[in-house]
Amino acid sequence: MRRDIEFKAEDGTILRGWLYRPDGAAGPSPTIVMAHGFSGVKESLDSFAEAFRSAGLAVLVYDNRNYGASDGEPRLHVDPYKQVADFRDAITFAGARDEVDEDRIGIWGTSYSGGHVLMVGANDRRVRCVVSQVPFVSGHRNAARTFRADTWGELQQRFAADRQAQASGAAPAMIPIFSADPEAVVALPPAVSAEFLQASFDDAPAWRNEVTLRSVEMFTEYEPASFVPFLSPTPLLMIIAAKDRVAIAELALAAYATALEPKALKLLVGGHFSAYGRYFDDASAAARDWFVQHLS
Repeated sequence: MRRDIEFKAEDGTILRGWLYRPDGAAGPSPTIVMAHGFSGVKESLDSFAEAFRSAGLAVLVYDNRNYGASDGEPRLHVDPYKQVADFRDAITFAGARDEVDEDRIGIWGTSYSGGHVLMVGANDRRVRCVVSQVPFVSGHRNAARTFRADTWGELQQRFAADRQAQASGAAPAMIPIFSADPEAVVALPPAVSAEFLQASFDDAPAWRNEVTLRSVEMFTEYEPASFVPFLSPTPLLMIIAAKDRVAIAELALAAYATALEPKALKLLVGGHFSAYGRYFDDASAAARDWFVQHLS
């Protein structure tokens, strides 16, 4: 069973999503709080939520601010620090509901939000376990590995020009997130297939292939890996795609090495997007079993 929910973030922004309840639940259930990554929307997480629900877990999934059904301006703007704060507000909202066992809350994040849950889990002891899937762990290092030198110089000039323009009242500059053209300047290189872009629109009609330029600047400054050593004793599962060239696999593995026990690693043999497609069953089963082990 899935129902619409909404809750208020600390600054008053209304965030909207879904609450899934397991079949036959008679009382408070162990619950997973989850949100999508950079520019994603909740519709593309339904299959993960259903996989967790089928194991007897309740699930709260919501659209990040400025995206999908949630409020917030400017639209299509990604502020990682506000998203981290919103994650904690989602935990508060979940814990206050009768359907949720507030002493058994886990969190799941993927890609950009895979970094968020590392920060939240390290700082919020209401969280009983963490799953971080194909995570962005270091903006500085990821940018150095993915942006060409000439592209990076151009982007830095555009960052400065956008700040000046917005100070004069202009709307935020926008940039594509992905492109099938390897020469295009995009928020998240490298190039992806045209089929992937079309499938993204088909699977999640609310998704748009653009983001504010300021979001990219903030991404390059975001360093959730620095929080990984502080997660313990909260159990951590990291699901890393060995061929990930979007959220660089070597960086995620290096971050995992800094985590203390209890921890576990699930290595997928594909690339960044394989966790949502070809290796969905492997990724979702690993997360499901981790949550069942530590919450049930």
